[in-house]
Amino acid sequence: MARIFVVEDDAPIRNEVIEVLERQGFEASYCLTFDRVVDDILAARPDLVLLDLTLPGTDGQLICRELRQQSDIPVIVLTSRVTEVDEVMSMTMGADDFIPKPYSARVLVARVQALLRRVHGSGETSHELVHNGLSLDLSRSTATAIDTGRSVELTKNEMRILSLLIGHAGAIVSREAIMRDLWDSDAFVDDNTLTVNINRLRATLEKVGITGYLATHRGRGYSV
Repeated sequence: MARIFVVEDDAPIRNEVIEVLERQGFEASYCLTFDRVVDDILAARPDLVLLDLTLPGTDGQLICRELRQQSDIPVIVLTSRVTEVDEVMSMTMGADDFIPKPYSARVLVARVQALLRRVHGSGETSHELVHNGLSLDLSRSTATAIDTGRSVELTKNEMRILSLLIGHAGAIVSREAIMRDLWDSDAFVDDNTLTVNINRLRATLEKVGITGYLATHRGRGYSV
């Protein structure tokens, strides 16, 4: 099972997060001091890091940047600093995802599982995502309506959008986060380009009778 390294100075929150992870079968480790966090992470060789931003004597964004210079270990920021600037800076420093506190245990586990699938996706259990009557085959790039068995082939962008939204099922994924996932940057992409891709995905799903699957949240993003 995957190993998760938790960087959190608040002991009750840290213990709660570890309990949530271990109930799902993950192996969790953590640090008690924060002067050599990156060294501690690298020594533990985790599959994923959960990183708070506000830490004694340092800042999680700096840790993320230093870690990214030495390793491609996926990082999810889990923090009570929830401004747009904090989220953008965390992603700029190399974080893969951003979860605000207070957090939902189910959402946290879903995000961890989704990121692990995306980064380490191999093996028998990582090729299919199932949600709300739709089966997404990651190896064949197809979406199937479970009730009818009808399938449709997806383009690369359709596949990435749908897998990202299903991986964050129950949560709203911002337009900026989707654009980062598709094009590695949201700075130089016409915002209308994402709208076109979303509409194409909706039209593709409608070919197999899947309608109303993607929800639009004006000014916020999309969800499934």
